[in-house]
Amino acid sequence: MIPTMCMVQAGQVPADLQAQLREDMEGFSQRSFGAPPAISWIEVPERSGFTAGVPSTSILVSMQSSEPLESPRRIELLKELCDIWIERTGKSINEVVGVISDPKN
Repeated sequence: MIPTMCMVQAGQVPADLQAQLREDMEGFSQRSFGAPPAISWIEVPERSGFTAGVPSTSILVSMQSSEPLESPRRIELLKELCDIWIERTGKSINEVVGVISDPKN
């Protein structure tokens, strides 16, 4: 299992879109790491997330790779991961924060 965290603002991702994103993340994780994601879906309550003093519109997606990644491969995977979320949510690249970390020793 690939540890995965998806943090969104309340009301940002309706249930049907969440289901689609979970499917997308399943496919991405299987293709990229050869294992399914263990998704922790976190919804930040309204009026609890702010950017520059206004309610945040950002989404954070974080995954832990199954093996250490060289920079070119990490960049490729991050682009694909962020593109999935941008396409599904209509957010801009400035609103989607993607992280793919190396496994813990």
